[in-house]
Amino acid sequence: MDERQKLRTVVHHWIEHNESHLDEYRKWGEKASRLGLESVRANIEAAVEKLSESNLHLQRALKTMEAEAQS
Repeated sequence: MDERQKLRTVVHHWIEHNESHLDEYRKWGEKASRLGLESVRANIEAAVEKLSESNLHLQRALKTMEAEAQS
């Protein structure tokens, strides 16, 4: 596997890995809310937003690499 292909594979893995964490963070944010810990829920939700934004950048990077591989 060449370095470009390996990089595409790694970025794809990071995206999937982050998605699995996002699901778990959301669950715990809901639990914090049910426990009356609204500031905790708000901070967890802020982390969810940042990680989602990070994934958008990783997805853009992946699409760029895939487009370059096709040219």
